[in-house]
Amino acid sequence: MENKRFLNVNDVADYLGISVPTAYKIIRRLNDELSKMGYLTVSGRVSKTYFEQKVYGGVTA
Repeated sequence: MENKRFLNVNDVADYLGISVPTAYKIIRRLNDELSKMGYLTVSGRVSKTYFEQKVYGGVTA
């Protein structure tokens, strides 16, 4: 993946090898978690750092 700070739905779908609708569900779930922690979120995008932390437990591949 490029040097992006935020991932869009196509990035997440490609990264995980899943469909776009499933990627939307994952982004929505992660953004809900971030919102509950008081962070500002953008619909359809997720923080790359937070995504990698949730997918890999903070260890990047």
